[in-house]
Amino acid sequence: MSTKKDTATPAKKSDGFTAEERAAMKERARELKAEARSNKKREDGERDLLEKIAEMPEPERAMATRLHAIIIETAPALFPKTWYGMPAYATDDGKIVCFYQSAQKFDTRYGTLGFNDSAKLDDGNLWPVAYALKEMTAAEEEKIRALVKKAVS
Repeated sequence: MSTKKDTATPAKKSDGFTAEERAAMKERARELKAEARSNKKREDGERDLLEKIAEMPEPERAMATRLHAIIIETAPALFPKTWYGMPAYATDDGKIVCFYQSAQKFDTRYGTLGFNDSAKLDDGNLWPVAYALKEMTAAEEEKIRALVKKAVS
């Protein structure tokens, strides 16, 4: 009797998944976590933003509500959130593109639509990054749409 092992058919050694399969699964898990965070963050951010708008007195509340709708329609990729207690809109990596500062918050005579340096409004060596907003008419709405569109371009 021989005690020699049969080497004609090597034993299958399985460590489970290949390195490539494990890498693909890890990548998918990261994607799912990012999607879950984004959806949650967006919902929470928008809820917080709308709560801040609801705290504003009229007519500023109506103006901020309309501004929110315009920004979301024009740049749906921006995430609504609050920033220093103000309604703000950020890129997916969290950089604030634009915000609304209510007149009531700092006891000023007008609200301000502002843009941060992540907004792509560059025009030579000097360009405006904040706009006084006293009333929301169709003309202002069109200007805001154009600014937001340019800011995220």
